[in-house]
Amino acid sequence: MKNQDKGTVVRTVLLFIALVNQTMIMFGKTALPISEDQVNTLADALYLAGSTAFTIITSVVAWWKHNYVTSKGKQQKEVLKQKGLTK
Repeated sequence: MKNQDKGTVVRTVLLFIALVNQTMIMFGKTALPISEDQVNTLADALYLAGSTAFTIITSVVAWWKHNYVTSKGKQQKEVLKQKGLTK
């Protein structure tokens, strides 16, 4: 990943974290070590809603942005650089 820009790396890492977190929730696990005695139903619902929102937002940003992770994408980015149309 040494040729990837920082934005691509950050979006990819955040997407991976969101997907792992969402998968854990689907299987009844929590990413935070909170026992059932320490939380009530409202807190569980807020955690689930926040986690789901984080996953959705991260997924949309990762999908929307030009990540240039494929060979074709890298070629496109190189052409844009040559033409002075990107960083």
